[in-house]
Amino acid sequence: MTENEENVSEEIAMNLEEIKERFEDQGFFKRMKIMVSGLSKPHGTRAYKLARLELQRLAAPLIAVTAVSLFVVSLFVITAVSGQKKDKIEITVAKLEDTAQVEDPPPEPEPPPPDPPEQQVEIDIDVPVAGPVSDITTSTPVVAENVTSKPAAVDSVAMIDSPVKMKSMTGSRDPARIGAMTKGGGQYGDPTTEAAVLKILWWLKETQNSDGSWKGKRGANSSISDTGLAILTFLAHGEYPGSPSPYRNEFGPSVQRGIEYLIGKLNRDSKPVRFWGADGNEYAFLIATYALSEAYGMTRNPNCKEAALLCLDRIIKGQSPTGGWDYKINPASRRDDMSFAGWALQALKAGKMAGLHPDGLNECIKKAIVCLQKRNFSRGGFNYTAGGPPTGLTATGCLAMQLLGYGTKPEVRSALDFMKDWKPTFDQNELSARRGLGSSPQYYCYYATQCKYQAGMREGADKAAQKNWIDWNAQMKKLYPKSITELEKKVADSIGQEHKQGFIDCCKDAHTNETMASCLVALQLMVYYRYLPTSQTAAGAVESDESSADAAVDKNSDLKVDVDI
Repeated sequence: MTENEENVSEEIAMNLEEIKERFEDQGFFKRMKIMVSGLSKPHGTRAYKLARLELQRLAAPLIAVTAVSLFVVSLFVITAVSGQKKDKIEITVAKLEDTAQVEDPPPEPEPPPPDPPEQQVEIDIDVPVAGPVSDITTSTPVVAENVTSKPAAVDSVAMIDSPVKMKSMTGSRDPARIGAMTKGGGQYGDPTTEAAVLKILWWLKETQNSDGSWKGKRGANSSISDTGLAILTFLAHGEYPGSPSPYRNEFGPSVQRGIEYLIGKLNRDSKPVRFWGADGNEYAFLIATYALSEAYGMTRNPNCKEAALLCLDRIIKGQSPTGGWDYKINPASRRDDMSFAGWALQALKAGKMAGLHPDGLNECIKKAIVCLQKRNFSRGGFNYTAGGPPTGLTATGCLAMQLLGYGTKPEVRSALDFMKDWKPTFDQNELSARRGLGSSPQYYCYYATQCKYQAGMREGADKAAQKNWIDWNAQMKKLYPKSITELEKKVADSIGQEHKQGFIDCCKDAHTNETMASCLVALQLMVYYRYLPTSQTAAGAVESDESSADAAVDKNSDLKVDVDI
């Protein structure tokens, strides 16, 4: 091999060695060594250029290693400093006595409004024998006591975002349930009935007074009773502050103001407690108690509870010795007015369903059952006053027994038979072929709708009861929606959408105004989802003890019946 060939071979070998070094997987420390040694070479040499290239490649790892090292050193320094001995700080903990909880002081209450001036109100109206709403007035001059209207110490109704909590018989009043019960069918409502209900609700919203009350333009009803009925109508549709209803922002504030009005009108200083501005016979007291009890069941607002308990306590203490009730909630009377007792028992039932249990509640209900069976039932139906003939209030007594858990008793079966030919109407001459039932047909229909629904929809209902309910329901769905007077003016909601409004103006009932008549019709058209049939398991959860009440009836089987003529 010549010298030139040897030089070429040596150069090729060097180049191959260089290529091999480039593709060789060099470790971190070897690359560091190459970098350090190369940086000391002249700048133009290949070794220096390789060292600079390695420096660029190793910059990130070097920074990471340096940062970690600094962090570790910092930890050692901090630990050493914090480990030095510090002066002790003594803390003395004072032990609180267990006498009472320490709370923030209550806010300064607003000064109460001045007491209303003493007034004398004389009402002189002839009272028909069986007119339940005319009973709100009296032919004897009534002098209103000088009472004060004390507002609640805190906001009467909090905007509580909670579901409907009323238990037992109350059906689910949420939008899904309402929709399911108004899709149509012989036993249920339909879109037409629900549209009629909403017209009345929008009308109630539009006609509410600035103080939160309602008051019909005609008739003898008081603002207390009309406000109570309006609240019950909204609650029946699931409308209350914080409700899940899509209308809660529209109707919720109306309900809130209405409840605040009732609570503000409750005179707690009066003995017994009463509502300022109620009628002389105090029908309004019973209706307002009913509304407050149901409102508490659906909102759990403590102010509703406090007011409802005060009112329920008076109803219990105002029961007659024979188990009924009479005008002015007079415990000394033995008249046992069925119309008056109807509202008292609805209020007590609502209170019990809401979890309110004032002293004597169960005993009061048992005594009421005795009175219904022994004094207010005669000749196949329920009477106006003890010992009298059956009237349109047969529906009132029938529903009372159903609500109290006695829907299968002979008195109820007889009452349903007594009402079998009834039909929904506003005309007293059209209620039934049987005459002399009274002059308040729509008032009786309010009870009859619930009676027939309870009987026809209960588990194990016979075919006659089912047919009776279906026939009644068909006539009701046909009559009531077309009887609403629809106003040309629409009601705008909070986002500007307009809604139809209407009320009942064609009522031939001599003892109801447009507010009461409209509420009674709406409540009937919501019967499908307002209450469960009493025979269902959920409905019987808090029913009174039937066996113990039966024992009370047997014990008083020799009860003397006083007939008032």
